[in-house]
Amino acid sequence: MPRMIDPTTDMDWSAVPLFPLPNVVLFPRAIMPLHIFEQRYRAMTADALRGKRQIAMALLQPGWEKEASERPALEPVVCVGTILTHQRLADGRFNLLLQGVARCRVVQEHRSNPYRVAELEPLDEARVFEIDLDDERRRIEGVFENPCFRNADVARQFRDLLASPMPTADLADLIAFHLLEDVHLRQSILADADVRGRVQRVVSSFEQQHSLLSAACAEDFVSSPNIN
Repeated sequence: MPRMIDPTTDMDWSAVPLFPLPNVVLFPRAIMPLHIFEQRYRAMTADALRGKRQIAMALLQPGWEKEASERPALEPVVCVGTILTHQRLADGRFNLLLQGVARCRVVQEHRSNPYRVAELEPLDEARVFEIDLDDERRRIEGVFENPCFRNADVARQFRDLLASPMPTADLADLIAFHLLEDVHLRQSILADADVRGRVQRVVSSFEQQHSLLSAACAEDFVSSPNIN
């Protein structure tokens, strides 16, 4: 996994392009592939590449489909990402890898065309010591050791991360990004400035989600006896 970009280095929060989507929530450290095809977002990407390489992923608020406005309401907390790699196709489309670097709150949107731009401020997070998350880390390890799950590629990858010095709060963000299914839950976790509280929420949600899969796995095992 590429190293984490330091969000305090060479970042400009005064005019960050917004990329609104209805079902995507980016988290710090997570890497997201994007295919950019709309004309306005091609312009956004070209401008970002000429500047700080920053794009903020923003979630559209529920009900956006019914809004007549060209600027439907966004959730107030976004994740700023930095373009790691890009490929410009012959017809002007782009393929990107965007890595999340910071939770930010929208201060105000600027009037701009053809894409949306906002002034942002980093979320003021209540930090926590790593030792205070020991229990949560053990609970995460327990899920990835579950016999119904432990041989999956994603479980092996996360066990490698658990064996590394990666902070538990960062691991929780990656679990939320990759493994939690509810988009509105993911958004609420992104917006939660209480680091310990959001780690606990991620772990509890992940355990609950996985307990349902484990129950289904056990049922399949019982109903499919080994015929040898």
